[in-house]
Amino acid sequence: QVQLVESGGGLVQAGGSLRLSCAASGSINHGDVLGWYRQAPGMQRELVATMTIPGRTNYADSVKGRFTISRDNAKNMWYLQMNRLKPEDTAVYLCHVQRTWPTFSNYWGQGTQVTVSS
Repeated sequence: QVQLVESGGGLVQAGGSLRLSCAASGSINHGDVLGWYRQAPGMQRELVATMTIPGRTNYADSVKGRFTISRDNAKNMWYLQMNRLKPEDTAVYLCHVQRTWPTFSNYWGQGTQVTVSS
């Protein structure tokens, strides 16, 4: 079992920056995929960024060059650095772990609100 808690959301003006954090309780294993997703009101949840263990990253086209996913192994945490924020980045951001061994499992945090004002 993995429990995830996000923090770092808030209100920021367009062009500003925020860093989201995800704290995991329980071990993160080789083969897990760590991720950030977001969901805006009335919209489907969408992938923002993922990081494999040992560290391959992937980003949605809409955030490439602006957002960076990173991990602190020692603290069992990962982050989403968001720069040059746009109003369309407004959403609830959720961290996620996908595990494929020994069973396929998905773990989600409760989400943190990011609001970007124009």
